[in-house]
Formats: sequence, structure tokens, C-alpha cells
Amino acid sequence: MATAAATKIPQLAVAIQPLGDRVLVLPLEAEQVTASGIVIPDTAKGDKPHEGVVLAIGNGGVGKDCVNPADFLKVGDKILFGKYAGDDVKLKTKDGKDVEVKILHLDSVLGKIS
Repeated sequence: MATAAATKIPQLAVAIQPLGDRVLVLPLEAEQVTASGIVIPDTAKGDKPHEGVVLAIGNGGVGKDCVNPADFLKVGDKILFGKYAGDDVKLKTKDGKDVEVKILHLDSVLGKIS
């Protein structure tokens, strides 16, 4: 799997502040290469990525059941999440490239990778 250090985190063209207990995550794509050196394209992969890097964190919600994600995560943390969790959003980077990010509820985050 790819590491956060090996993955260049793109600068988004827009500033996004997630609401409530939501977290903005850049999914990390693990590049698959066969033993003979052939790179397998994204379209041939069966699994969705389930690792990512936190790009932005909400301020928490109102009420006793809503927690502040900043109590558990910070921008730049590498996390695990459910394969089909959250909402996929396509955004543009400052370079004009398309990038797909996820907006997850804090309870969809399974853990933090050290």
C-alpha cells in the first residue's frame, strides 16, 4: 500500500471546511505492479481504496452525541475507512487536475495508521 510520505498531497483549488463531525479524506491508491514490471491500471482493480490522508476536519456538531473530530484526528493523519463509506466528490487541484476525495463521518473512520 502507498504511504503518506510517498503520496504528494494535492493543493485543492477551493478551500473546503467539512461540517459537523465530517472529515475530508484523499484516498490513497496502491499502485499494483506484477512481478514482470507491468503496471495494472485503475480500471482493472477490483477493490476500492480504504486508506487515505486527512485533508480537512469539521468542528463537531451540536448536542451530546456529536463529537469534535479534531479530538481524534489532525490534518495529514493517515487513516483506514470502510471500502464503501462516505461520499465521493470530484474536485480540481490548483494545477487544474481532477482529484477524487471522500467526505466521511467520523464514525466511518476505522482507525489511524502510525
